[in-house]
Amino acid sequence: MSLTEALKDETKKASIVSDAVKLVDEEVAAKSGLSGFAVKKGYDAVKSIKPGFVTEVVNKLLPEFAAKMEPLWVEGKKDGQPTAYFEKNKAKVADALLSVTDSKIDSAKSSIVRSTYGMLRGSAKKNVEEAVPRLSKLMAKYDA
Repeated sequence: MSLTEALKDETKKASIVSDAVKLVDEEVAAKSGLSGFAVKKGYDAVKSIKPGFVTEVVNKLLPEFAAKMEPLWVEGKKDGQPTAYFEKNKAKVADALLSVTDSKIDSAKSSIVRSTYGMLRGSAKKNVEEAVPRLSKLMAKYDA
């Protein structure tokens, strides 16, 4: 079952969304240094705007993220090692995911969300690339 198919099952979708939010929380918590401080502060600012905001956004965007990631996952499965393929092609994975958020940010209702995204977008690709190992594990978990 693909991630896209799993997301059609409401019970599985809730679990996938929960795992994806946990992934985001863990990635943000793992950031360090000055840029990590900025990411953490931006994340906290966005979360303080509206409790549950991150879960809401993940729930809304996950089907589009899945559609962008699945061709890459399928490509990796051809070699029998999709997680290794993801990690080897982390720039492609990051570009695919960021294409979704980039297309959505202009319609974000909150000016704080838009400005925070704008401030952090320059380092976003690096941050997404760093998340690929966790992301590939999430993909593997739901690839049954």
